[in-house]
Amino acid sequence: MTQDVCVIVPTIREFECMRTYFENARDHDFDLDRLHVVLVTEDFCDTDEMQAMLDEEGVDGRVFDGSAREEWFEEQGVPEYSHLIPEASHAQTSFGLLYMWAHDFEYGFFIDDDTLPHPDFDFWGSHFENLAYEGTIESVGSDERWVNVLYQNVDEHGLYPRGYPYSAMDEEVETDEIEIDDVVASQGLWTNVPDLDAVRILMDGDLQGQAQTRTSTDDYEGNFVAERGNYLTVCSMNLAFRREVVPAFYQLPMDENEWDVGRFDDIWSGLFLKRACDVLDKRIVNGNPLCEHNKAPRSTFSDLNNEVPGLELNEHVWEIIDEVGEDAETYAGVFAAMADALAEGEFDYENAAFLNYCGEFMRDWLSCLEHIRPGSVTEHAPATADD
Repeated sequence: MTQDVCVIVPTIREFECMRTYFENARDHDFDLDRLHVVLVTEDFCDTDEMQAMLDEEGVDGRVFDGSAREEWFEEQGVPEYSHLIPEASHAQTSFGLLYMWAHDFEYGFFIDDDTLPHPDFDFWGSHFENLAYEGTIESVGSDERWVNVLYQNVDEHGLYPRGYPYSAMDEEVETDEIEIDDVVASQGLWTNVPDLDAVRILMDGDLQGQAQTRTSTDDYEGNFVAERGNYLTVCSMNLAFRREVVPAFYQLPMDENEWDVGRFDDIWSGLFLKRACDVLDKRIVNGNPLCEHNKAPRSTFSDLNNEVPGLELNEHVWEIIDEVGEDAETYAGVFAAMADALAEGEFDYENAAFLNYCGEFMRDWLSCLEHIRPGSVTEHAPATADD
Protein backbone atom coordinates (compact mmCIF):
# COMPACT_ATOMS: atom_id res chain seq x y z
CA MET A 1 0.00 0.00 0.00
CA THR A 2 1.25 3.49 -0.86
CA GLN A 3 2.11 5.72 2.10
CA ASP A 4 -0.22 8.58 1.17
CA VAL A 5 -1.40 10.03 4.52
CA CYS A 6 0.47 12.53 6.70
CA VAL A 7 -0.95 12.64 10.25
CA ILE A 8 -0.02 15.87 12.06
CA VAL A 9 -0.26 15.87 15.86
CA PRO A 10 0.78 18.87 17.97
CA THR A 11 1.62 17.48 21.39
CA ILE A 12 3.38 18.24 24.64
CA ARG A 13 1.35 15.89 26.87
CA GLU A 14 -0.85 13.00 25.78
CA PHE A 15 0.89 11.68 22.67
CA GLU A 16 -0.07 8.18 23.82
CA CYS A 17 -3.59 8.97 22.56
CA MET A 18 -2.35 7.91 19.15
CA ARG A 19 -2.30 4.29 20.27
CA THR A 20 -6.10 4.41 20.45
CA TYR A 21 -6.31 5.91 16.96
CA PHE A 22 -4.09 3.10 15.66
CA GLU A 23 -6.26 0.55 17.49
CA ASN A 24 -9.33 2.04 15.81
CA ALA A 25 -7.61 1.58 12.46
CA ARG A 26 -6.87 -2.08 13.17
CA ASP A 27 -10.42 -2.69 14.41
CA HIS A 28 -11.79 -1.40 11.09
CA ASP A 29 -9.15 -2.96 8.81
CA PHE A 30 -7.56 0.35 7.86
CA ASP A 31 -4.01 -0.19 6.60
CA LEU A 32 -1.62 1.60 8.97
CA ASP A 33 1.11 1.34 6.34
CA ARG A 34 -0.62 4.26 4.64
CA LEU A 35 0.26 6.55 7.55
CA HIS A 36 3.27 8.72 8.27
CA VAL A 37 2.86 10.47 11.63
CA VAL A 38 4.46 13.83 12.40
CA LEU A 39 4.51 14.63 16.11
CA VAL A 40 5.17 18.35 16.55
CA THR A 41 6.47 19.09 20.03
CA GLU A 42 8.91 21.21 22.07
CA ASP A 43 12.53 20.88 23.16
CA PHE A 44 11.50 20.20 26.77
CA CYS A 45 9.55 17.07 25.77
CA ASP A 46 10.90 13.52 25.61
CA THR A 47 11.16 12.99 21.85
CA ASP A 48 12.79 9.56 22.29
CA GLU A 49 9.73 8.35 24.19
CA MET A 50 7.45 9.68 21.44
CA GLN A 51 9.47 7.95 18.72
CA ALA A 52 9.47 4.74 20.75
CA MET A 53 5.66 4.83 20.88
CA LEU A 54 5.48 5.01 17.08
CA ASP A 55 8.04 2.21 16.75
CA GLU A 56 6.15 -0.02 19.20
CA GLU A 57 2.95 0.52 17.22
CA GLY A 58 4.71 -0.27 13.94
CA VAL A 59 3.69 3.07 12.46
CA ASP A 60 6.10 5.15 10.42
CA GLY A 61 6.75 8.71 11.52
CA ARG A 62 9.03 11.40 12.88
CA VAL A 63 9.15 13.64 15.95
CA PHE A 64 10.04 17.31 15.59
CA ASP A 65 10.87 19.48 18.56
CA GLY A 66 12.00 23.07 18.06
CA SER A 67 15.63 22.12 17.32
CA ALA A 68 14.59 19.42 14.85
CA ARG A 69 12.32 21.90 13.06
CA GLU A 70 15.19 24.36 12.67
CA GLU A 71 17.34 21.56 11.24
CA TRP A 72 14.56 20.63 8.81
CA PHE A 73 14.32 24.18 7.48
CA GLU A 74 18.09 24.14 6.94
CA GLU A 75 17.91 20.78 5.14
CA GLN A 76 15.19 22.13 2.85
CA GLY A 77 17.27 25.20 2.05
CA VAL A 78 14.65 27.55 3.51
CA PRO A 79 16.00 28.69 6.91
CA GLU A 80 14.74 32.22 6.21
CA TYR A 81 11.18 30.90 6.54
CA SER A 82 11.48 29.26 9.95
CA HIS A 83 9.72 32.29 11.45
CA LEU A 84 6.48 30.97 9.92
CA ILE A 85 6.21 28.46 12.79
CA PRO A 86 5.57 30.17 16.14
CA GLU A 87 7.09 28.80 19.32
CA ALA A 88 4.94 27.10 21.96
CA SER A 89 1.76 27.44 19.92
CA HIS A 90 -0.90 25.11 18.57
CA ALA A 91 -0.29 26.90 15.25
CA GLN A 92 2.83 24.76 14.89
CA THR A 93 0.55 22.47 12.90
CA SER A 94 1.71 24.64 9.98
CA PHE A 95 5.03 22.83 10.20
CA GLY A 96 3.24 19.58 9.43
CA LEU A 97 1.71 21.21 6.36
CA LEU A 98 5.17 22.24 5.12
CA TYR A 99 6.46 18.73 5.77
CA MET A 100 3.52 17.32 3.86
CA TRP A 101 4.20 19.72 0.97
CA ALA A 102 7.85 18.65 0.79
CA HIS A 103 6.80 15.02 0.40
CA ASP A 104 4.22 13.27 -1.76
CA PHE A 105 1.38 12.75 0.69
CA GLU A 106 -2.05 13.13 -0.89
CA TYR A 107 -3.97 13.46 2.37
CA GLY A 108 -3.42 15.18 5.69
CA PHE A 109 -4.98 14.66 9.11
CA PHE A 110 -4.92 17.00 12.10
CA ILE A 111 -5.43 15.23 15.45
CA ASP A 112 -5.18 16.91 18.86
CA ASP A 113 -3.62 15.01 21.73
CA ASP A 114 -6.57 15.60 24.07
CA THR A 115 -8.89 13.58 21.86
CA LEU A 116 -9.73 9.93 21.27
CA PRO A 117 -11.66 8.37 18.39
CA HIS A 118 -15.26 7.83 19.41
CA PRO A 119 -15.79 4.07 19.83
CA ASP A 120 -18.94 4.15 17.69
CA PHE A 121 -17.07 5.32 14.60
CA ASP A 122 -14.57 4.07 12.06
CA PHE A 123 -12.36 7.14 12.40
CA TRP A 124 -10.11 6.74 9.38
CA GLY A 125 -12.65 5.12 7.11
CA SER A 126 -15.33 7.72 7.83
CA HIS A 127 -13.03 10.61 7.00
CA PHE A 128 -12.05 8.99 3.72
CA GLU A 129 -15.69 8.29 2.90
CA ASN A 130 -16.40 11.98 3.42
CA LEU A 131 -13.50 13.05 1.20
CA ALA A 132 -14.73 10.74 -1.57
CA TYR A 133 -18.41 11.58 -1.13
CA GLU A 134 -20.60 12.45 -4.10
CA GLY A 135 -24.31 12.72 -3.54
CA THR A 136 -27.05 14.39 -1.50
CA ILE A 137 -26.27 16.16 1.75
CA GLU A 138 -27.85 18.77 4.03
CA SER A 139 -26.73 22.32 3.27
CA VAL A 140 -26.99 24.89 6.08
CA GLY A 141 -27.02 28.68 5.92
CA SER A 142 -28.32 31.63 7.91
CA ASP A 143 -29.34 35.25 7.60
CA GLU A 144 -26.04 36.15 9.33
CA ARG A 145 -24.02 34.16 6.74
CA TRP A 146 -22.62 32.01 9.55
CA VAL A 147 -23.28 28.37 10.40
CA ASN A 148 -23.07 27.11 13.96
CA VAL A 149 -21.60 23.62 13.56
CA LEU A 150 -23.57 22.65 16.68
CA TYR A 151 -26.89 23.77 15.14
CA GLN A 152 -28.49 20.32 15.10
CA ASN A 153 -29.36 20.43 18.80
CA VAL A 154 -28.77 24.09 19.63
CA ASP A 155 -32.31 24.54 20.97
CA GLU A 156 -31.39 22.08 23.72
CA HIS A 157 -27.81 23.04 24.62
CA GLY A 158 -27.58 26.65 23.34
CA LEU A 159 -23.88 26.33 22.47
CA TYR A 160 -21.83 28.27 19.94
CA PRO A 161 -18.30 27.02 19.20
CA ARG A 162 -14.99 28.80 19.68
CA GLY A 163 -14.50 31.35 16.92
CA TYR A 164 -18.16 31.92 16.11
CA PRO A 165 -18.68 35.73 15.95
CA TYR A 166 -20.78 37.19 18.72
CA SER A 167 -22.44 39.51 16.20
CA ALA A 168 -23.72 36.49 14.23
CA MET A 169 -25.56 34.81 17.10
CA ASP A 170 -29.33 34.33 17.23
CA GLU A 171 -29.29 33.67 13.51
CA GLU A 172 -32.19 32.34 11.46
CA VAL A 173 -31.10 28.93 10.17
CA GLU A 174 -32.14 27.59 6.78
CA THR A 175 -31.46 24.07 5.52
CA ASP A 176 -31.78 22.41 2.15
CA GLU A 177 -30.79 19.17 0.41
CA ILE A 178 -28.19 19.59 -2.34
CA GLU A 179 -25.92 17.49 -4.52
CA ILE A 180 -22.17 17.80 -3.90
CA ASP A 181 -18.86 16.46 -5.13
CA ASP A 182 -15.23 17.68 -4.93
CA VAL A 183 -14.98 17.39 -1.13
CA VAL A 184 -11.54 18.60 0.01
CA ALA A 185 -11.91 18.59 3.80
CA SER A 186 -13.74 16.51 6.40
CA GLN A 187 -14.32 18.06 9.82
CA GLY A 188 -15.29 15.62 12.53
CA LEU A 189 -17.04 17.12 15.54
CA TRP A 190 -16.73 16.25 19.21
CA THR A 191 -18.41 14.69 22.21
CA ASN A 192 -17.72 15.35 25.89
CA VAL A 193 -16.06 18.80 26.22
CA PRO A 194 -17.35 21.14 23.47
CA ASP A 195 -14.86 23.43 21.73
CA LEU A 196 -15.89 26.76 23.26
CA ASP A 197 -14.05 30.03 23.76
CA ALA A 198 -13.31 31.35 27.24
CA VAL A 199 -16.16 33.88 27.35
CA ARG A 200 -18.69 31.19 26.52
CA ILE A 201 -17.10 28.80 29.03
CA LEU A 202 -17.48 31.43 31.73
CA MET A 203 -21.09 31.99 30.70
CA ASP A 204 -21.56 28.23 31.06
CA GLY A 205 -20.29 28.51 34.63
CA ASP A 206 -16.96 26.71 34.32
CA LEU A 207 -13.69 28.10 35.71
CA GLN A 208 -11.54 25.15 34.63
CA GLY A 209 -11.41 25.84 30.89
CA GLN A 210 -13.90 23.11 30.00
CA ALA A 211 -17.71 23.49 30.15
CA GLN A 212 -20.55 22.47 32.41
CA THR A 213 -22.59 21.60 29.33
CA ARG A 214 -21.28 18.52 27.54
CA THR A 215 -22.06 17.11 24.10
CA SER A 216 -22.90 13.53 23.17
CA THR A 217 -23.79 11.56 20.07
CA ASP A 218 -27.41 12.60 20.68
CA ASP A 219 -26.49 16.18 19.75
CA TYR A 220 -25.60 15.22 16.17
CA GLU A 221 -27.82 14.02 13.35
CA GLY A 222 -25.40 13.50 10.47
CA ASN A 223 -23.18 15.25 7.97
CA PHE A 224 -23.73 18.68 6.44
CA VAL A 225 -22.03 21.44 4.48
CA ALA A 226 -22.19 25.21 4.92
CA GLU A 227 -24.03 27.06 2.16
CA ARG A 228 -21.97 28.97 -0.40
CA GLY A 229 -21.15 32.41 0.96
CA ASN A 230 -21.64 31.25 4.54
CA TYR A 231 -18.78 30.77 6.99
CA LEU A 232 -18.23 28.29 9.80
CA THR A 233 -15.72 27.43 12.48
CA VAL A 234 -13.14 24.83 11.48
CA CYS A 235 -11.49 23.15 14.46
CA SER A 236 -8.30 21.24 13.77
CA MET A 237 -8.66 18.65 16.54
CA ASN A 238 -10.40 16.15 14.20
CA LEU A 239 -9.84 17.06 10.56
CA ALA A 240 -8.88 15.37 7.30
CA PHE A 241 -8.04 17.19 4.07
CA ARG A 242 -6.61 16.84 0.61
CA ARG A 243 -3.11 17.98 -0.25
CA GLU A 244 -4.42 20.57 -2.68
CA VAL A 245 -5.70 22.86 0.10
CA VAL A 246 -2.27 23.43 1.73
CA PRO A 247 -1.53 26.76 -0.03
CA ALA A 248 -4.71 28.25 1.49
CA PHE A 249 -4.46 26.61 4.92
CA TYR A 250 -1.66 28.38 6.82
CA GLN A 251 -2.33 28.42 10.58
CA LEU A 252 -0.87 31.91 11.15
CA PRO A 253 1.71 33.36 13.62
CA MET A 254 -0.41 32.96 16.74
CA ASP A 255 0.74 33.45 20.35
CA GLU A 256 4.30 34.50 19.49
CA ASN A 257 3.49 38.10 18.48
CA GLU A 258 3.66 41.54 20.08
CA TRP A 259 -0.14 41.81 20.29
CA ASP A 260 -0.43 38.53 22.24
CA VAL A 261 -3.15 37.28 19.88
CA GLY A 262 -3.68 33.53 20.19
CA ARG A 263 -6.24 30.73 19.89
CA PHE A 264 -7.47 31.73 16.40
CA ASP A 265 -5.04 29.66 14.29
CA ASP A 266 -7.45 26.98 13.08
CA ILE A 267 -10.41 29.38 13.18
CA TRP A 268 -8.95 31.91 10.74
CA SER A 269 -7.28 29.29 8.56
CA GLY A 270 -10.72 27.71 8.33
CA LEU A 271 -12.11 31.01 7.06
CA PHE A 272 -9.38 31.11 4.41
CA LEU A 273 -10.19 27.55 3.39
CA LYS A 274 -13.94 28.17 3.22
CA ARG A 275 -13.45 31.26 1.06
CA ALA A 276 -11.16 29.31 -1.27
CA CYS A 277 -13.65 26.44 -1.44
CA ASP A 278 -16.49 28.80 -2.36
CA VAL A 279 -14.43 30.43 -5.12
CA LEU A 280 -13.16 27.13 -6.52
CA ASP A 281 -16.43 25.16 -6.15
CA LYS A 282 -15.09 22.75 -3.50
CA ARG A 283 -16.74 21.47 -0.33
CA ILE A 284 -16.03 20.93 3.39
CA VAL A 285 -18.10 18.13 4.94
CA ASN A 286 -18.83 18.40 8.67
CA GLY A 287 -20.18 15.97 11.24
CA ASN A 288 -18.84 12.43 11.49
CA PRO A 289 -16.63 10.81 12.60
CA LEU A 290 -17.03 12.16 16.10
CA CYS A 291 -14.15 12.19 18.54
CA GLU A 292 -14.07 12.38 22.34
CA HIS A 293 -12.63 15.73 23.40
CA ASN A 294 -11.07 15.24 26.82
CA LYS A 295 -9.73 18.73 27.42
CA ALA A 296 -7.57 18.89 30.52
CA PRO A 297 -8.63 21.31 33.26
CA ARG A 298 -6.90 24.69 33.15
CA SER A 299 -7.79 28.22 34.11
CA THR A 300 -10.56 29.63 31.95
CA PHE A 301 -9.02 33.04 32.59
CA SER A 302 -5.73 31.93 31.04
CA ASP A 303 -7.58 31.12 27.81
CA LEU A 304 -9.45 34.40 28.13
CA ASN A 305 -6.18 36.33 28.30
CA ASN A 306 -5.06 34.61 25.09
CA GLU A 307 -8.32 35.25 23.27
CA VAL A 308 -9.23 38.81 24.25
CA PRO A 309 -6.59 40.53 22.05
CA GLY A 310 -8.15 38.92 18.96
CA LEU A 311 -11.84 38.90 19.80
CA GLU A 312 -12.73 42.09 17.91
CA LEU A 313 -10.58 41.05 14.95
CA ASN A 314 -12.44 37.75 14.81
CA GLU A 315 -15.69 39.63 14.26
CA HIS A 316 -14.31 41.10 11.01
CA VAL A 317 -11.68 38.83 9.40
CA TRP A 318 -14.35 36.98 7.44
CA GLU A 319 -15.77 40.24 6.09
CA ILE A 320 -12.35 41.32 4.82
CA ILE A 321 -11.52 38.12 2.98
CA ASP A 322 -15.07 37.72 1.66
CA GLU A 323 -14.51 40.68 -0.66
CA VAL A 324 -11.42 39.37 -2.48
CA GLY A 325 -10.18 36.50 -4.64
CA GLU A 326 -13.37 35.98 -6.63
CA ASP A 327 -11.56 35.69 -9.98
CA ALA A 328 -8.78 33.39 -8.72
CA GLU A 329 -8.42 29.94 -10.24
CA THR A 330 -6.21 28.25 -7.62
CA TYR A 331 -5.95 27.96 -3.84
CA ALA A 332 -2.73 29.96 -4.00
CA GLY A 333 -4.49 32.63 -6.03
CA VAL A 334 -7.32 33.02 -3.53
CA PHE A 335 -4.86 32.97 -0.64
CA ALA A 336 -2.64 35.60 -2.25
CA ALA A 337 -5.65 37.90 -2.62
CA MET A 338 -6.57 37.40 1.03
CA ALA A 339 -2.95 37.99 2.07
CA ASP A 340 -2.86 41.28 0.17
CA ALA A 341 -6.16 42.41 1.66
CA LEU A 342 -4.88 41.81 5.18
CA ALA A 343 -1.34 43.07 4.63
CA GLU A 344 -2.39 46.30 2.95
CA GLY A 345 -5.67 47.05 4.70
CA GLU A 346 -6.25 50.02 6.95
CA PHE A 347 -8.40 48.77 9.78
CA ASP A 348 -9.92 50.55 12.76
CA TYR A 349 -10.06 47.65 15.21
CA GLU A 350 -8.31 46.85 18.46
CA ASN A 351 -4.91 45.33 17.56
CA ALA A 352 -5.64 45.89 13.87
CA ALA A 353 -1.92 45.88 13.04
CA PHE A 354 -1.92 42.16 13.76
CA LEU A 355 -3.98 41.65 10.60
CA ASN A 356 -1.31 43.45 8.56
CA TYR A 357 1.27 41.24 10.26
CA CYS A 358 -0.69 38.10 9.35
CA GLY A 359 -0.94 39.24 5.74
CA GLU A 360 2.84 39.51 5.47
CA PHE A 361 3.27 36.05 6.97
CA MET A 362 0.70 34.69 4.52
CA ARG A 363 2.78 36.05 1.66
CA ASP A 364 5.84 34.35 3.15
CA TRP A 365 3.85 31.10 3.37
CA LEU A 366 3.36 31.06 -0.38
CA SER A 367 7.03 31.93 -0.95
CA CYS A 368 8.10 29.09 1.32
CA LEU A 369 5.89 26.59 -0.50
CA GLU A 370 7.39 27.72 -3.81
CA HIS A 371 10.95 27.35 -2.52
CA ILE A 372 10.21 23.86 -1.20
CA ARG A 373 8.49 22.81 -4.43
CA PRO A 374 9.65 25.09 -7.26
CA GLY A 375 6.87 25.67 -9.77
CA SER A 376 4.08 24.76 -7.32
CA VAL A 377 2.74 28.27 -6.64
CA THR A 378 5.06 30.36 -8.81
CA GLU A 379 2.49 32.86 -10.04
CA HIS A 380 1.46 33.94 -6.55
CA ALA A 381 4.66 33.61 -4.50
CA PRO A 382 6.55 36.80 -3.57
CA ALA A 383 10.25 36.57 -4.34
CA THR A 384 11.72 36.52 -0.82
CA ALA A 385 10.73 36.29 2.80
CA ASP A 386 10.40 39.54 4.70
CA ASP A 387 12.26 38.85 7.91
